[in-house]
Amino acid sequence: MPVEQPGDDPDDVLFNSLYGVRTIELNRPKKLNSLNGSMARKILPRLREWEKSHLANVVMITGAGPKAFCAGGDVAELAKQNATPEGQKTSTDYFALEYQLDHLIATYSKPYVAVMDGITMGGGVGLSVHAPFRIATERTVYAMPETTIGFFPDVGGSFALPRLDGEIGTYLALTSERLVGAQVFYSGIATHYMDSTVLAPLTTRLSELVFDDLASLSDRLDLVNRTIAEFTNDLPRPDSYEKAKYGNITGDLRIAIDECFGFNTVEEIIAALKVRKGRPALAEWAENTLKTMSIRSPTSLKVTLQQLRYGAKWDIDETFIREHAMAAHFMAHPDFTEGVTARLINKPATEPQWQPKALAEVSPEDVAKFFEKKEGVDTLQLVEPLRGFEKGPRKYLQYPHARFALPTEEAIEDAAQTSGVKTTKGAETVIAELTKQWGHKLGLKEKVEDYLRRRSRQKGKEAKDQGAEKAASL
Repeated sequence: MPVEQPGDDPDDVLFNSLYGVRTIELNRPKKLNSLNGSMARKILPRLREWEKSHLANVVMITGAGPKAFCAGGDVAELAKQNATPEGQKTSTDYFALEYQLDHLIATYSKPYVAVMDGITMGGGVGLSVHAPFRIATERTVYAMPETTIGFFPDVGGSFALPRLDGEIGTYLALTSERLVGAQVFYSGIATHYMDSTVLAPLTTRLSELVFDDLASLSDRLDLVNRTIAEFTNDLPRPDSYEKAKYGNITGDLRIAIDECFGFNTVEEIIAALKVRKGRPALAEWAENTLKTMSIRSPTSLKVTLQQLRYGAKWDIDETFIREHAMAAHFMAHPDFTEGVTARLINKPATEPQWQPKALAEVSPEDVAKFFEKKEGVDTLQLVEPLRGFEKGPRKYLQYPHARFALPTEEAIEDAAQTSGVKTTKGAETVIAELTKQWGHKLGLKEKVEDYLRRRSRQKGKEAKDQGAEKAASL
């Protein structure tokens, strides 16, 4: 178990109790609450302590100030110390601590609520995305910007991103695109959406909950879910969010994302974007996406795509063990230090000089090395579950608490097949079928309607293409 070290800031994390709620407040607002070793060394043992306490019913984690939940890890410090093998080992040790904390959250044995109010990126995603309850607000800005700095989407991104609908995860990982507000909820990253003004009353309400001593973890989570739902009564439509030009990942844009980012090589994705660029619809999006990817680290792009394809089959334990080895390789690769220095340390920011500079120069053998055990680096030791207490889930391949988020598109399709629905006219039937399991979940209707519209358009396009092929063969 980590212990505080000399020089750790005593106030960078604040812990409080309010009846049955235990709160963690990341308290570095001037640094957008970026996570560092000092903070992780405090949070991890406190979470274990609360697991043992019969008085601690619910854990909530928030960020100080209105701007950020947590804008990521303090990568500038890591880059500065990477000039020597000793410094690289220190950086790798930090990732070990961070991943142990993230994994504990992913397998925690008590209700854990992450309030993603404000900027939630990188390390902040690790503290939230694996939780059973993840609250987005109108101020939430989500991104995994690691390819921008010559890294890869870690903190369990190997697990979380491939399990989003379609190719949303691939798109977000390779482009570092941001999602804002309700889009974080519709995409499945958040489980609930509410206005930031009701967060304080929500905390008070959760503190009043009383659990039966014999209640299972599942029963406790269900009660917390119903309580949070009391505060979710207003939600923008999937196609109505205007803060980001391409923030609405719905309709034609979503179809284009799935078409372009479903390949297994970066070169094929780029080729698909070039084809899309030649069509009138979304040509500007395709052009901008190509420009974005052209300035990312070629090594990061190729390793990240391979990571996502592998990660779709990793369990939650293997995810963090593998990512720790990958992080060790990146600490020894010049792109990480170059990317952080150019983008975050230099004032004004400069263009990174990647090594190598072109995708063609990154061979399959180069990529494969990132998935091998790093010489001289011990295998990550995960935090063991407590004995004598109800354990959180272990070694799962799908998030065990997915029922608290909106139904996935796979679940919507299953309901449509069960109901015999083939067009958007059957939306109410599908919604009724899904309501049996999800209840009257805010946003369910909107997501079902958006999915069925795209489904109808895609089936119509397939029929048209088949007709054209048949006519050409006659």
